[in-house]
Amino acid sequence: MESRKSGYFVVYRDVWKHKVFKNLIQSSIWLYMISSASHQDKTLNFLQSKISLKRTELIFPLRKNSTIWGISYSEMRTFIMRLKKQGMVNTRLHQLQPTNNHPSRNITIISVINYDKFQYVSPYTNKQTTNKQILTTVIKKSSKVDYEKVGEEGHYNILRKDNKRYLKHKFKDEPIKAY
Repeated sequence: MESRKSGYFVVYRDVWKHKVFKNLIQSSIWLYMISSASHQDKTLNFLQSKISLKRTELIFPLRKNSTIWGISYSEMRTFIMRLKKQGMVNTRLHQLQPTNNHPSRNITIISVINYDKFQYVSPYTNKQTTNKQILTTVIKKSSKVDYEKVGEEGHYNILRKDNKRYLKHKFKDEPIKAY
């Protein structure tokens, strides 16, 4: 695997059993959508056309993706409609530049609803927050007394205050526990 910093997102463990997904391929498509959604507004060149994407959106040509994922076009269309009905995505069509072969070309743009639930986004800014920033914020909120980070154990940071040790979960907003 490449060692590049491309970010991360949160996935709930029960995603594989969610009622909207009929099989593991549909669960995988959903995870692909979350991971491919734009984390900021941008303009992309796609098939010689400029497409403006807003945060939470991704270019998702249904016919091409149905081929990639090995399902029929009608199954992909039905799946997207089911996601819309459940309030998980919105769709819009974008008109591409016409060519001699294709005078009318549309492309599907999907917007992931509740995108921020899958990102570590600070409630005070619209920027992604690192684990260290989250820990610092939680410690500041939890007490006026300073905690010192002295180590890690699994998903917990080990903190020290007045020569006593405490555990604070790295990702979840849980109370600090005695260690």
